[in-house]
Amino acid sequence: MQRADKVGFVVAGAQKGGTTALDHYLREHPELCLPQRKELHFFDTDRYFVTEPIDYGPYHAAFAPGPSQRLLGEVTPAYLYWPTAAERIARYNPAMKLIMVLRNPVTRAFSQWNMARQKQREPLPFLDALKAEPERVRTMPLEQAKRFTYVDRGFYAQQLKRLWRYFPREQTIAFKSEELLASPAAVLATIADFLGIAPFPPVAEKTAHAGDYDTAMDEEARRYLVAVFEPEIRELERLLGWDCSDWLR
Repeated sequence: MQRADKVGFVVAGAQKGGTTALDHYLREHPELCLPQRKELHFFDTDRYFVTEPIDYGPYHAAFAPGPSQRLLGEVTPAYLYWPTAAERIARYNPAMKLIMVLRNPVTRAFSQWNMARQKQREPLPFLDALKAEPERVRTMPLEQAKRFTYVDRGFYAQQLKRLWRYFPREQTIAFKSEELLASPAAVLATIADFLGIAPFPPVAEKTAHAGDYDTAMDEEARRYLVAVFEPEIRELERLLGWDCSDWLR
């Protein structure tokens, strides 16, 4: 494999799904070049796509590959969710490979709410925030409302179908976040085959942002989310051949 002149893979989702741990592992591979910081947010930032031709210079400037680093890649988990990102990525590199780590959308929503609360962006209790989300999304610009999209980001089946409109399925791969947590070496072996690179070196297991919360999710909120997500989870099982019954407990 010759060194690529374009970014060849992205970890495109999902937020709060374990992508920080995966970013850590990817940086350990001698053939991969990742930018200094995680989450470039290029393809979900509208200002880069206002004028033609699109200037990819700011994107490429984030990469400084060493002699052995043949494949450029980055981790921005918002890409799976952002409505225009898939089309923009396909326009940039139709051969892009996309990796997704998908977490139980119920616990993912609670994790995002906790993050927003810790950053003092969310004044509402969890269940109130869930019920306020549709009105917030309807009345706010998406750039502002995205911090409150606790439920909307969990509709993975819809997001994958959108992605597959622009990329063949063989250029995409998805894992449960539980797989990455329990068996990182097995996940990395699959990713190495997917990217066409040598096997990963042995890596120390990394648990990123597995933070303890001040309060546990209350049962009313859990029941609310399970009811919301059950049809979507069943569709995800159909699309990927997964068993996600543990997500519905």
